[in-house]
Amino acid sequence: MAKVVVITSGKGGVGKTTSCASIGTALAMQGFRTVLIDFDVGLRNLDLVMGCERRVVYDLINVLSGEAKLSQALIKDKRLDGLYMLPASQTRDKDALTLEGVEEIINELKEDFDYILCDSPAGIERGALLAMYFAEEAVIVTNPEVSSVRDSDRIIGLLDSKTRMAEQGQAVPSRLLITRYNPERVEQSEMMSVKDIEEILAIPLVGVVPESEAVLKASNQGIPVVHDQESDAGQAYSDMTARFLGEERDMRFAEIEKKGFFSRMFGGRR
Repeated sequence: MAKVVVITSGKGGVGKTTSCASIGTALAMQGFRTVLIDFDVGLRNLDLVMGCERRVVYDLINVLSGEAKLSQALIKDKRLDGLYMLPASQTRDKDALTLEGVEEIINELKEDFDYILCDSPAGIERGALLAMYFAEEAVIVTNPEVSSVRDSDRIIGLLDSKTRMAEQGQAVPSRLLITRYNPERVEQSEMMSVKDIEEILAIPLVGVVPESEAVLKASNQGIPVVHDQESDAGQAYSDMTARFLGEERDMRFAEIEKKGFFSRMFGGRR
């Protein structure tokens, strides 16, 4: 049975779409049939990160309005079998999203996929609420800064109150993904620590993705950074997805890298 997972946060620009692309790609690498749905109607960035923007003919709103079948709108990934995405519309209004229509799409996708990842837009408008309504699990993406953590706390409250599982008296299992983390800046009190964020949000930590130029480079190339296993960010998303699937892995990017004797003596960089 397919599992519906929302990738969400309150604040924009924290790395939700980047994370959705890499988590979905990592799941497909593990052999799971995975589909990503972009709920950011009006902006649409997931197709850019996935490198398939020129292949978009039909989108989520076309399917909801009956202008296209779901099979016509799904875009197959260039690199991996079993990985697909459903793009958002750049030209239609968010009001075209309906609860009944989204439910019908998700139910149809459940017949063919193991994981359905919903890439939520920022904020708490209609697209974000619909992206989380059918969630059976949630990944809360946050940066180590007060405003981002505060907004993520608000999203956790919405998951606990405005989802189908909440209406049924159940909690949506939520896990924390911290992005753009820099342990050295934490030591200099320029960023919140992992411990501080965990204490505020009180949900299990599933991953820490370090600040990395590889993320921007990969996004500009239309390649999810998890494909770049030589980069720390790519490795971090692989670790995160493994933990998401139940595997135990060290949280290796949450602490300052220990330098060897010669590095300490001569200031060399590893």
